[in-house]
Amino acid sequence: MRIVGKIPLAVALGLVTAPAAQAGEGSWISGDWYLTLGATGLVAPNFEGGKKYMFSAQPIISLGKVGPEARFTSRNDNISLALIDDGSVRAGLTGKFIFSRDSKDELKGLDPVRWGGEVGGFFEFYPLDWVRARAELRHGIRAHNGFVADIAADAFYDITPTVRISGGPRVSFASSNYFDAYYGVNAKEAVASGLSEYHPGGGLRSTGLGGAITWKVTEPMTASVFTEYSRLMGPAADSSLVKERGDRNQWTFGVSTTYRFNFTM
Repeated sequence: MRIVGKIPLAVALGLVTAPAAQAGEGSWISGDWYLTLGATGLVAPNFEGGKKYMFSAQPIISLGKVGPEARFTSRNDNISLALIDDGSVRAGLTGKFIFSRDSKDELKGLDPVRWGGEVGGFFEFYPLDWVRARAELRHGIRAHNGFVADIAADAFYDITPTVRISGGPRVSFASSNYFDAYYGVNAKEAVASGLSEYHPGGGLRSTGLGGAITWKVTEPMTASVFTEYSRLMGPAADSSLVKERGDRNQWTFGVSTTYRFNFTM
């Protein structure tokens, strides 16, 4: 089983860089905080653009200050630290950790993608009481040197006080540096891998749909089942890696559970 994950680099960065002198009474650090821990088990392509599926696990880690309770959250939200939060509009920092991509099997001959992360900002709002729209813009660190923008809208409905269904469209964009790291094939890699040489530009990465059923087991504990479909577009779909060894159609199926701890600094 391969372990992959997404971890809040933005949160960690903010905490590490905060001067110790500000940790006293009345500082931004003081107050009520929450820590959410959990795990996701999912079946998904063995690499972005791949056609073989495998089981993997992802940790869920979220740290932030307690504010107005969010009307809706999605497993697709990268971990966020809200700097603006009035219950209807949230904006702030977001980030994720990216594990390395090995050069084996279908990827043999391609340069490995190093582990790293992405950090940036997010903005979300509710155009309707039962719809949330969210956008993230992140820049790669170490794994790649590009930008990624994700936009999603989710409609949600509470079947019972403890069971919610949700779903909606997703779209993702990326810069040429991102596509080069994950989909590019230079002359040396073409010889070593047997793939056609490919030098991508930037643009639309994928479009898709996702849905989930979430159960509030107890006040601090939730569980969910979900499925996601995305169709690779633009530079991703045109890559020789996808055309010759992969698949434009990407499916994900999984289950997750989380538990929230509240504490005061």
